[in-house]
Amino acid sequence: MNRFQAMRFGAVSTIPMIVGGIPFGIIFGSLAMSYGLPLWVPIAMSLLVFAGSAQFVALGLMAAGAPVWVIISTTLIVNLRHLLYAADFIKYVRHLPMGWRALLAFGLIDEVYAAVRPHYESGRLDAESGKWAYFGAIASFYLMWNTCTLIGIVAGEMIPDMSSWGLEFAMVATFIGIITPYLRRLPYWSAFLTAGTLALVLHGLPNNLGMLLAALAGVGAGVLSERFGHRDRQPTTTGKTAGEQP
Repeated sequence: MNRFQAMRFGAVSTIPMIVGGIPFGIIFGSLAMSYGLPLWVPIAMSLLVFAGSAQFVALGLMAAGAPVWVIISTTLIVNLRHLLYAADFIKYVRHLPMGWRALLAFGLIDEVYAAVRPHYESGRLDAESGKWAYFGAIASFYLMWNTCTLIGIVAGEMIPDMSSWGLEFAMVATFIGIITPYLRRLPYWSAFLTAGTLALVLHGLPNNLGMLLAALAGVGAGVLSERFGHRDRQPTTTGKTAGEQP
């Protein structure tokens, strides 16, 4: 693929994620208006932050009058999962100049990771086409997210209480779609079941601490399962050929 074909490929790959993200972006814009925040706040957040869950958390804290340090630290915790995405993606982008890596890091959100990552693994994307497909995925989702934020701002002023319609379920369905294709091996199932179970058990902890602990435990379960599974697959011989006498 040349660069334009790769960009189109990346953009098309994000379409299922975009469908789920449209109502989520609209709700964000309308919710900001219902909180009585200035018009520029949700626009600037979607342009500069570009992280749906963190934006919703920050929006609620801003509406509640939380201190700046609380807003920053809370959103940092919410976005810690992106470190895992980056750690996995570094092998595909380490050869790129720092400018490219900074751009791709900015756009490394859940949906872009889910849309692009499998194509690296399958071999459809190589070092050159991969960066353009990655960029195309970021550009398409970035355009959608900011457009829907504007739509939500306008709709929030015209249609009262739009945030109570329950449209956020579309993002839940999108995340289910992100997870499902990876549930083919034991490490993924271990992470999924551990995180899901603990998220339910620890739901009552304050400040969404249960969700953070569940995520960390899920990562740990996946890593341990992968490590022990890899150890079990190691050859049991000690280097001697079959039939060789000690």
